[in-house]
This record gives sequence, C-alpha cells and structure tokens, in this order.
Amino acid sequence: MNVTAPAAPLPALKAAQIAVVIPSYRVTRHIIGVIAGIGPEVSRVYVVDDRCPDGSGAFVTANCTDPRVTVLTHTENQGVGGAVMTGYRAAILDGATVIVKLDGDGQMDASLIPMFIAPILAGEADYTKGNRFFDLERIGSMPPIRLFGNAMLSFMTKLSSGYWHLFDPTNGYTAIHADAARYLPFDKISKRYFFESDMLFRLNTLGAVAVDVPMDAVYGDEVSNLKVSQVITEFAAKNVRNFFKRLFYNYYLRNLSVASLELPIGVALSIFGIVFGIVHWIGSAQSDVATPAGTVMLAALPLIMGVQFILGFLNYDIASVPTRPLHMKTLFRRRSNG
Repeated sequence: MNVTAPAAPLPALKAAQIAVVIPSYRVTRHIIGVIAGIGPEVSRVYVVDDRCPDGSGAFVTANCTDPRVTVLTHTENQGVGGAVMTGYRAAILDGATVIVKLDGDGQMDASLIPMFIAPILAGEADYTKGNRFFDLERIGSMPPIRLFGNAMLSFMTKLSSGYWHLFDPTNGYTAIHADAARYLPFDKISKRYFFESDMLFRLNTLGAVAVDVPMDAVYGDEVSNLKVSQVITEFAAKNVRNFFKRLFYNYYLRNLSVASLELPIGVALSIFGIVFGIVHWIGSAQSDVATPAGTVMLAALPLIMGVQFILGFLNYDIASVPTRPLHMKTLFRRRSNG
C-alpha cells in the first residue's frame, strides 16, 4: 500500500493516549502476567470481566497494583465482542487515541503493541490486526485443523468484508484509532466468535483502512473455546449475509458504478447458460439425439460472458479496498470546523 505523507503533524507516541482492552473470561491464571507485560507506552488498561465464573475482575482488583488498570464488570455474559465494545466505549470516553485489544490468556505478546499502533499513529491505517501466517517457516506450530479452518475463514471473510489483502480474520490481536471506533455501530456488531470478522465488515462499510501486522503463532496451556467444526457453518452463513449487505451498501446505496451492473448481469447470464445447457443436455440424453452445435453455443456463450462480467466485478472490488484512513478525514474535518 502506498501511503502519502499526512498534511498535518500526527501525535507522537509519547503524546498519544494508548489504551488496552482485555476481555476477561476464565483467564485468572494468566491475566496478572499479561498486565505486567504491558509496556509504559500504554496509559490505561481496561479489564472487562464478562460475567466470569472465576471472578477474574475481583481477582485483578485484589492482586494487581498497576495504577493504569480499570476493572469493568458485566452483570450478564456478552461474549468477547460485547466485552471489547464495553472497553472501547470506556476508552473513548477517557480520551484514548488508539485502543488495543489484547486477550488475557497469555497467547498475545504485549511487547508487540508498538508495532500495532505505529501504522495508526503514522496516519497509514485506522485498524491493525495480527497475521500469524506471514512467516511460513513458523506456522508449523499451528495445529492442522486451525490451518485449514483459518484458510477457509480467511477466504470467506475476504469476500464478505472486501479487505482482500488481509488474512487470518479470527486473529484477536487488534488496534483501532478512537476516531474510527466511535463510528462503529456497537450494538449491531456480533458479540460472540464472529466478532473479528464482523468488525472487518463494519470497518469496510465505513471506508476505514485496515492492515495486517506479522506476528508468530503462540499456543500455551489454554484450551480454545472456538471449535472450527462447530462454527464453520455459522461463519459461512454470516459471511454470506455480510457479503450481500456490503454489496447493497457500497454498490447501490452509497454509490453506483460499472461494477454495480457487472455483477447482476454476470450472475443472470451465468444462470441462464447453466440452466439452458442442462435442460437441453437432459433432453438430448433422453431422446438419444446429439445436441446441435447452435444449442451448445447458446448455452456456452452466455455462461462465458457471465463469468467475464463476474470477474470484472471482482477485479473492481479488489481494487476498491479503502486507502485513505478514516481518522485522517475526521481530523481534517474537526480542524476545519474549529
């Protein structure tokens, strides 16, 4: 991605208010160590007790002396997405510049936080997320089922979110500029395991710039609650839903372009060619008469044209990934209004 120099000075790392949100659910064995590993670049830490049966919020309050830590408690379990949204709201109200989401199970290296916030502070991105597949030499430690599951989920998320350059969509190590986060529909974002993928869909509809940050895959003694075999169908259905919603928002509601025509025309021609060909193939098989060349062409030509139209749409969609950070637009708008 080519990034032009910002027209106005950006806040330096020391001047920026960096907040960390840690969803807390059955992580009492690790969370104190996670907090201890957070560097001095972070000014506030929000531990969100998501109705944890182990009382992780009270555990942190009793055992953590870090003055940066604030414990937020849910009276009902809301899932990782709900916990993160609670942390986002608190961080925005407290004036955070960038909000980092860090898991409490010790599988995310807190020393990488500067790498996640650097593209945002440099005006190159609104949202950064980890990518455990960047270094092919190091992904051998990842269980095969996770490799397969992530590959499938990554393709589905590329299609539904429009961020074709991103990978590893379920990676929960993320950072977001507060000016982009405040535009998110907090109450509509998925609160369970689909949270990370749904975030990408929402960010794309806002025109936010998202980039991957290379990181290593780390697996400790924590057992993941995410079972690929159980969620693959749910993720597929929700990604299909988001894909059609994104099409409507980006290609018909907010803007009309050649791509807005290419996709429906391509789909219609492809369906016609397939149905027409199947019907006549069955008829020829039943009558034991060879299908005329003209009939074959009437089936093949619409199908070929339809595929070309669909490929044209995909080419346009891939080239339409947001490149100008949303928070830079709002920065200039606030300064002009001021």
